[in-house]
Amino acid sequence: MTADAVPRTPREMAVLEANASARGASVDDLMEQAGRVVAEEVIARLSDRSKPVAVVAGSGNNGGDGTAAAFYLSQWGQSVELWLLKPPKDLRTAAARRCFDRARRRVPTHVGLPDREALQRSGLVVDAMLGIGQAGSLRPPYDEASKRIQASGRPIVSIDVPSGLGSPGAVVPHWTVTLTCPKVGMTPATCGEILVRSIGIPPEALDWTGPGEFLLFPISPGRARSARVVVIGGGPFAGAPALTAMAALRAGAERATVLVPEPASQAVQQFAPELVVRPIGRERFRPADVPGILAQLERERFEVVVLGMGFGRDPETLTFANVLVQSLRHRGPLVVDADALEAAWNAPEDPGSFGIVATPNQGEYARLLGAPPPKDPVESIRVARESALARKLTLLVKGDPDLISDGSVVYRNGHHDPAISVSGVGDVLAGVTAALVAEGANGLEAARLAAYWVGEAGTRAASARSYGIIASDVLNELGPALADAIRAER
Repeated sequence: MTADAVPRTPREMAVLEANASARGASVDDLMEQAGRVVAEEVIARLSDRSKPVAVVAGSGNNGGDGTAAAFYLSQWGQSVELWLLKPPKDLRTAAARRCFDRARRRVPTHVGLPDREALQRSGLVVDAMLGIGQAGSLRPPYDEASKRIQASGRPIVSIDVPSGLGSPGAVVPHWTVTLTCPKVGMTPATCGEILVRSIGIPPEALDWTGPGEFLLFPISPGRARSARVVVIGGGPFAGAPALTAMAALRAGAERATVLVPEPASQAVQQFAPELVVRPIGRERFRPADVPGILAQLERERFEVVVLGMGFGRDPETLTFANVLVQSLRHRGPLVVDADALEAAWNAPEDPGSFGIVATPNQGEYARLLGAPPPKDPVESIRVARESALARKLTLLVKGDPDLISDGSVVYRNGHHDPAISVSGVGDVLAGVTAALVAEGANGLEAARLAAYWVGEAGTRAASARSYGIIASDVLNELGPALADAIRAER
């Protein structure tokens, strides 16, 4: 499925629009083009051009699209009447105010509920009251306006989504001109004929990550941190699980508990006093350690387990990974990295299990595929999507670019400096991903944000240290990158 055919939620559309803005598409430009394409569709469906078109507009950007359409219809010689449901001072964005100010110089304009008789005299009614930001049942004046539009008996065109979609009293149009891509919840029964029109969103914004990914951050302002992450890693390598656990804390987890073979436990604890370290087994993990790990997890409260980093590839440890992944799939989401990847990749399909996010680098990905991944971009996207779909997991393939897929769509992330291709950064990425899943993001959202966020942190670190950066430098830039993103949203 192409990115412009994937139905999007309101939050996903907010991400898309923010990424489009970062690529040079302004809100004014998008609203202008939205008005033009809606006007084109109205003209094409107006059976009697001697009758006026009635545009009923709300105070948000959907209303701005409607007033822009009213302007173009008038400019093209079509008689139009515009009803703005709330006073102009209540228009919420500068772009919507600009479109309204321009339209009212050409179009008869009224403030308040649309006149019933005027609606009945019209050749067609444009519903521009509420867009994808709506939530819950229609409230005044939108509920009464919806009743009047429906009672008019005239053909109806809704912009982007019908006002009130999914709630009682929603507008049920004959056509919906949906902008850029379909929206979740749209069906012919609720939207009439669905007409998808481009409004100038840069194609790259549809399936490449950008600063808008920070809108997927799952902790709302003012809410205390509460999610807990368990990291199972180490053995020959102690730094990897420590980096993963610290990254989880930096990404919003309230607590990170590290289960690690006993000889590595002291090194992990010395990495940071904030970590809770539980030693399990001897110098490396073995199948006999699984019961001890499961018993320890029974005593822990956690939302996600992240495992594999620093395991090593001893045959006994790889067997341990297979047994552990199967044992954990029903206990919560998993983020699987490094030496546990084959266990997740080859696990039999289990519809009752929780989701898995797998985060291979290019060498690990080639080993999983059994061959080098395709170099052709189109083919590499196809393989990533089909691999994720076949195994019912979310795949985050680290590379240039990163490929992220849940089997339905593929996103790419090219936001990283070459200097971050250093040992340990993948462990940081796994920890960030785990924290986001623990806080409530789904696997695809977590992987998208984690890839961009770690890339941004790495870019910041590289600007100060160039090729002298280490993974800890990237770790230390996670917080400043998030803080700046939150300030930018406000």
